[in-house]
Amino acid sequence: MSLIYVVEDDANIREIEEYVLTSASYEVRSFETGADFRQALQEKTPDLVLLDVMLPDADGFEMVRELRENEATAGIAVIMVTAKTSEIDRVHGLDNGADDYLTKPFGVLELLSRVKALLRRANRPVPAKESAVTGILEIGGIRLDDRRHEVMVRGVLTELTLKEYEILKLLMKNAGHVVLREELFAEVWGDHFYGESRTLDTHIGTLRRKLGDEGQRIRTIRNVGYTMDRDLGAEA
Repeated sequence: MSLIYVVEDDANIREIEEYVLTSASYEVRSFETGADFRQALQEKTPDLVLLDVMLPDADGFEMVRELRENEATAGIAVIMVTAKTSEIDRVHGLDNGADDYLTKPFGVLELLSRVKALLRRANRPVPAKESAVTGILEIGGIRLDDRRHEVMVRGVLTELTLKEYEILKLLMKNAGHVVLREELFAEVWGDHFYGESRTLDTHIGTLRRKLGDEGQRIRTIRNVGYTMDRDLGAEA
């Protein structure tokens, strides 16, 4: 059973989140302040945190940075829950280390969907060349450092958009296996993506170009999905 910490100062919202998650068979502990949350982290590390941005005694963005900078908590999945709806606020949260961003008011089904999707991603088995502590993935000349949110291609820092980065990370984690188109949409865009199906293909094409020769590792499995080869020139 996954353990989820809810950090929310609004009692009504906190109770709703706790009720919905408990009803879905998750173990839940809720906290009104950042201080109580920090104390609980000393006792037990959760699998996921629903973190309000505006707490009476703490800044949610700063708390995410603290989690990512601490080796013991760097791997915790974080969904920021806030009334701030502007794009810059969402980007600020993601850039500081949040895995997802949920704006108030939200539906309980959306909350559950995002929690399930994030826990699925967090609970994937770690491949041989990935360090669960350092968050580093290496395949050929591609090196992805998830803690620094950096990608090096043959020793050169390569700038990727957030979506390109998440696609690459998902493919590298599942190297040698086909990742379905539906799974890529669910993990990178969320379970409620309603955009054009060509959106994924466009992102893959741009990602391949940015990776240079290493981009050949990403192969299209027609009408199914994509896979990343550990060896260049591998056959399907």
